[in-house]
Amino acid sequence: MNSKREHSRQAPGALHATDQGERTIVQIVVRDNNVEQALKALKKKMQREGTFREMKRRNHYEKPSEKKARQKAEAIRRARKLARKRAQREGLLPKPKTAARR
Repeated sequence: MNSKREHSRQAPGALHATDQGERTIVQIVVRDNNVEQALKALKKKMQREGTFREMKRRNHYEKPSEKKARQKAEAIRRARKLARKRAQREGLLPKPKTAARR
């Protein structure tokens, strides 16, 4: 029995299915030929989804120890934010001051 394994070659910066998680398609509607407004909406969506942060992070190789430290710091930040929000809802902390919107 002769079994062959197929290997696919990818570029060094290529994303693997397990690396990217869930893939979403961003769709922006251009109204009245207003490309600037559509570009602004696209940048806002990408910022909200963390695409810019992801691109910056993937720009250079990240050592496994650095990745672990970054993930731990992010988890701590999320936990602190969740605890702060919970304390604000329960009235233990004052509500944050909201900035005046234009």
